[in-house]
Amino acid sequence: MIALAGLFVAALLAATPVPFNSEVPFIALQAAGWPAVTLVLVASVGNVLGSCVTYALGRGLGGYRDHPRFPIRPAQMARAEDWFRRWGLWSLLLAWAPGGDVLVAVAGLLRVPLPVFVLLVSLAKTGRYAVLALVTGAALG
Repeated sequence: MIALAGLFVAALLAATPVPFNSEVPFIALQAAGWPAVTLVLVASVGNVLGSCVTYALGRGLGGYRDHPRFPIRPAQMARAEDWFRRWGLWSLLLAWAPGGDVLVAVAGLLRVPLPVFVLLVSLAKTGRYAVLALVTGAALG
């Protein structure tokens, strides 16, 4: 159980601004004989919850957009908003990829409805871990 808790925490942290990796513990546990379905479920739930934390951080920053120290200039923000309104919802399917945490934070900043956010991010994160389990299983032979 401690191993699964460790995977959960690693997956949660990996989806936040904290630099962390969940693939190594996932692969190690699969190599140790843990069922792939269990690992996919635990890692996916942790990673989606971590993305919800990042989404909440982005949403919380939205109230400071007009503050002089806001890290994004208004022109940059306008471009990001235009881009995200055009591609944003579907770009959340890339939340699993490197840099995906930025998409997640922008989704919060732009107040993407939470149910839509959770659905798309859940599909992305679970799909990533399912593929990782399949590749690892094939490599372990």
